[in-house]
Amino acid sequence: MKRILAPSILSADFRILGEQLRITEEAGAQYIHFDVMDGMFVPSISFGMPVLSSIRGTTGQTMDVHLMVTDPIRYVEEFAKCGADSITVHQEACEDLQGTLDRIHGCGVKAGISIKPATPVEMLIPYLDQAEMFLIMSVEPGFGGQAFIPESLERIRTLRSLLDERGTEADIEVDGGIYHSNVAQVLEAGANVIVSGSGVFKGDVAKNTSEFMEILRRYE
Repeated sequence: MKRILAPSILSADFRILGEQLRITEEAGAQYIHFDVMDGMFVPSISFGMPVLSSIRGTTGQTMDVHLMVTDPIRYVEEFAKCGADSITVHQEACEDLQGTLDRIHGCGVKAGISIKPATPVEMLIPYLDQAEMFLIMSVEPGFGGQAFIPESLERIRTLRSLLDERGTEADIEVDGGIYHSNVAQVLEAGANVIVSGSGVFKGDVAKNTSEFMEILRRYE
C-alpha cells in the first residue's frame, strides 16, 4: 500500500502559500490537506472554498479536504466544484452519514470518514465498505500544534485489523501531532496517509518534506 504525505496548510505561511505548495510537491508530497473549520463543530474558524479554488491551479497534488463542520452535506457540492479530489467528513457531525457519503460519491469525489479521539473505532464498522479513506484524529480537532495522543496507535491498529478482515484496501489517514520523531510508529500501526502541518511548514519546508518522504518510503 502506497505511503502518502499530506501537508496541512493550516500551518503554512499564507503570504507565500503557492511557493510553499510548490516546494512540498517538488520534495515528494503527494497530497495537500485542507482543513475546513466552522467555529461550531470545532472552536476555530479556518478557510473555505475561495482558498481551495485559488490553489487548485497552482499544484498537481491531490486536494484532500477535511470538513470539520456541522452538517457537512450542505457544502459537499461546492467543495467538489472548487477542486476537492477527496472529501472527509466527521461521523460525529453528520445527521445522515450514509447520505453524506452518497452525496460525495455523486459528485465524483472520493469519500472519507473521520472520528475524534473519544469516538470508538467500532462506530465505523457499518461504513467500512462505503468510504475510500478513514481518518483517525490523533489530537482533538480544531487547533494545530497539539501533542500526539499515544492511545491513537491502538486505534489505528484496530481499524487496520477491521479493514483487513473486510478485505478492503481503504486508506487510513492520521492527523495530529505527527513529526519525524513519531511517524514511524504511526506507519507501523497501520496508517498509510500521514498529515503533518507544523512538522512540514515550520522551518525548512523542503528539508522537512524530504525527510518525511524518506521515512515513508521505508514502509512501502
